[in-house]
Amino acid sequence: MIKTKSVSIKDLKRMSANMRKNAIQIGYAAGNNGAHFGPGLSIIEIMATLYGGILKFESKDSLWPGRDKFILSKGHGSLGYYTALAEVGIISDDDLRTFEIDGGFLSGQPSRNLEKGIEFSGGSLGMGLSLGVGVSLAHRLKEQLNKVFVLMGDGECNEGSVWEAAMSASHYSLENLIAIVDANGLQSDGRCANVIDMENMSQKWESFGFHVLKVDGHNESDLLAAFKDAVNHSGSPSVLIAKTVKGKGVSFMEGNPSWHHGILNEDLYSEAMKELL
Repeated sequence: MIKTKSVSIKDLKRMSANMRKNAIQIGYAAGNNGAHFGPGLSIIEIMATLYGGILKFESKDSLWPGRDKFILSKGHGSLGYYTALAEVGIISDDDLRTFEIDGGFLSGQPSRNLEKGIEFSGGSLGMGLSLGVGVSLAHRLKEQLNKVFVLMGDGECNEGSVWEAAMSASHYSLENLIAIVDANGLQSDGRCANVIDMENMSQKWESFGFHVLKVDGHNESDLLAAFKDAVNHSGSPSVLIAKTVKGKGVSFMEGNPSWHHGILNEDLYSEAMKELL
């Protein structure tokens, strides 16, 4: 059994609250460039639990060979990603404030930068799980215990490449691979059920040979237990189906497809921050 970090749920909740406020602040500061508020806010608790309680890493040595690997396949969730990196000290608060600034390294969708803890360039959906399979295989061939985590969206699971990768992961029994599906029910074109219905998500992953865990994606206690189960599972890859709300934490964004990508004006920013304080 692999030991995970000792962390309190109170600390994870504090981390989630800080991340959500920071996400709104840097998204607002992006101005007319806009930001993917909806998909960034839906993964806050997932990212807080991963970085606060599960992932092995060295905040002062992002190239540490023993680190677990995190791949944000849904690159438009970058607000949740960058705020997690800042919260654990992999990037600085000053770094975080450069979000979407010309010449900065925190672009709207992540660009690979290993020295800053960014393992994968996001943007083209459906690619992350394939990379995760390759990285997992490499670690196994090297007899390394590193875990590989891949976060996808439920809309992203419309991509055929996701299921090709899932078949490979199952075929090679990649128990060091843990997928996460941010199941918020929405994508850029509308409700997932109206685009391609993925209602039976759990059964689909089970049919591809994955150990499936269904979890409330906004409950740090449930997430921590599910991640620990996945980390210690043997014999097959695992997947967490995390039920979430797009735009979670800001009432006028929650479940609102128009906030997949948007611009906050001063009044809306003030309203959002009041709700989060």
